[in-house]
Amino acid sequence: MPYVENAGTKIYWDASGEGEPLLLIMGLGSASDMWYRLLPEFSSRYRTIIFDNRGVGRSDAHPGPYSIATMAQDAAAVLDAAGAESAHVVGFSMGGFIAQEFALHYPERVRRLVLASTACGGKEVVWAEPEVLTALAAKDVKSREEGFWTTAPFNYHESTPRELIEEDLEVTLRSPLKRESYQAQLQAIMSWKGSYSRLKELNITTLILHGDSDRLIPTENGKILARVIPDAELALIEGAGHRFMTDRLEESGRVIMSFLDRGMNSAWRDKE
Repeated sequence: MPYVENAGTKIYWDASGEGEPLLLIMGLGSASDMWYRLLPEFSSRYRTIIFDNRGVGRSDAHPGPYSIATMAQDAAAVLDAAGAESAHVVGFSMGGFIAQEFALHYPERVRRLVLASTACGGKEVVWAEPEVLTALAAKDVKSREEGFWTTAPFNYHESTPRELIEEDLEVTLRSPLKRESYQAQLQAIMSWKGSYSRLKELNITTLILHGDSDRLIPTENGKILARVIPDAELALIEGAGHRFMTDRLEESGRVIMSFLDRGMNSAWRDKE
């Protein structure tokens, strides 16, 4: 298995497919395996690089503290290890926080940016309902399966078939997650000062993608990002909650691929 070390932590990464580099950054408490629904489509056209954030999956699980900035440095180390000077970047949920820090610190390394089901953090964030925050905080004191079902009503749209959610649970349980590591990631989110005041300087073609029924990171957060990032595109997926790739796989894949393909280098496009 390929690993790279950053700040005393071994980070697992992998790559599949050929084409321009595409870096995927996953969210809170989830290993990179959770890209499994979109990965086949991405890797059919891009050299798709995934990694486990510190604390989850095959990466080291130190108790912390963690920070969003350190996890953005982890992402940079992964790109270095993959031999990619730059990449298209897709960040989901907490991965969207990491992607923002990465883009702000390493703008020359980002070709196109997708911020999915995420927020700018800080004082400008629109918080979820209290019951959602309570469920997130309580998740680490339950078994992983109990925690999964506790937060499922806030992760998925009410119309999503249970069997699709159960598939996500199966993939989730394949990857180890220590309670203290989950807490360390959660604390990194809560202590992040946010990006709002810095995003107006971002000169990267950006897509904001959000489910129109997201209860975990309310949809208004996506609209805020779209307003503050210069010339950002906003795509709201109808009938999707937080985990839009499970709720509306075909539509979300089409929207992301269309956006990325518009930025594809002509040499690669000519191969299609």
